[in-house]
Amino acid sequence: MRYYATTVILSFLATLLMGILLLPWLHRLKLGQQVRDDGPKTHLSKSGTPTMGGILFLVPLAVLSLILSKGSREYALTAVLTTIGFGLIGFIDDFIKVVKKRSLGLKAYQKIILQLIVAVALAVYAYNNEYIGSSVVIPFIGTEWDLGILYIPAAVFIIIGTVNSVNLTDGLDGLCAGITLIVSATLSIIITAAWKLADQQGISWLAENYQNLIVFSAALTGCCLGFLRYNSHPAQVFMGDTGSLGLGGAVAALSVLLRIPLWLPVIGGIYMAESISVMLQVVSFKLRGKRIFRMAPLHHHFELAGMPETKVVAMFMIAAALLCLFALLSI
Repeated sequence: MRYYATTVILSFLATLLMGILLLPWLHRLKLGQQVRDDGPKTHLSKSGTPTMGGILFLVPLAVLSLILSKGSREYALTAVLTTIGFGLIGFIDDFIKVVKKRSLGLKAYQKIILQLIVAVALAVYAYNNEYIGSSVVIPFIGTEWDLGILYIPAAVFIIIGTVNSVNLTDGLDGLCAGITLIVSATLSIIITAAWKLADQQGISWLAENYQNLIVFSAALTGCCLGFLRYNSHPAQVFMGDTGSLGLGGAVAALSVLLRIPLWLPVIGGIYMAESISVMLQVVSFKLRGKRIFRMAPLHHHFELAGMPETKVVAMFMIAAALLCLFALLSI
């Protein structure tokens, strides 16, 4: 636990330092967010706030995860590469938004193709790993479900779905970082249980890799905590797609490596609610010509209903914490 706490603190401090060094640079380059015209009108005042802030925590996350790991780093390296892979897609998207002043960034098909490349790479790696394979753990039951060759398309679907759901959650100051902070801390507990089990069974390679995944999840927790210093309301910087896609990649990688992707609807329940609200809104409008929510994703619905932005963030974080506690009951 001391090593976990140390990693959280170091990643927290490293993210704070990155903010001190990079925020003036982001301001000088005028890398400001172009707020979409069809969003809440209260967000128009945020136009010009520096974006691409995901760099502030993705760099410390990758560096510290590898430096502080011991023994076999295969799982930690896989998690880092997945996170950076999705983060780079987000960086390209943000670059187009900022430089070309196009608020929608990459075209949908371009983003999906790039995401498929990273997702397939992670799914194939997991499928061919003797300790992961094609089986997933069913939450609350404890049994495993062997998907066979169908594991790869199922894993790709879950990975891309998770990444884009986290991306949709990034819409209010501190929301995405706050939710992911809770999710990553919860995953740390689950990894610790898996590490102890592997250690008891005498599977040293697996135990080492789980231990290093704890380092990764601890660094993720500390980085989210540090980023909240700059991203909480009123935000000094937005994480942009660089950060939100990177965080989605980190959460997806941890779930796949732990063989618990089916737990994500509970642990990442807020992410899923945000994503489902968008799908329901689109389907309802196309079929009925009517909207279900005042605006999607879901956090905007509550915001337009008159709830202050800070209260929406607080309520969503409380809900995320309760969902994660519920998930821990199955350990």
